[in-house]
Amino acid sequence: MTLVFQPDSPVALRLRLAALRQEHRDLDVTLQRLQHDPGMDQLALRRLKKRKLMLKDQIEQMAIMLEPDIHA
Repeated sequence: MTLVFQPDSPVALRLRLAALRQEHRDLDVTLQRLQHDPGMDQLALRRLKKRKLMLKDQIEQMAIMLEPDIHA
């Protein structure tokens, strides 16, 4: 039996959030390693940092979507 989730369902959002958090952690580890490489292309390093910041923003937005509205 295959489970199908609606893209906006809480379950689908939680799965996507977990994937984004994992990618963010992976990028963090990669950036820490690459920042100590003197031969690293600085443009590529900046792009990775920008991607990490975009992931952080997406994670924050998705976490807000999953929070129950306290004032409701």
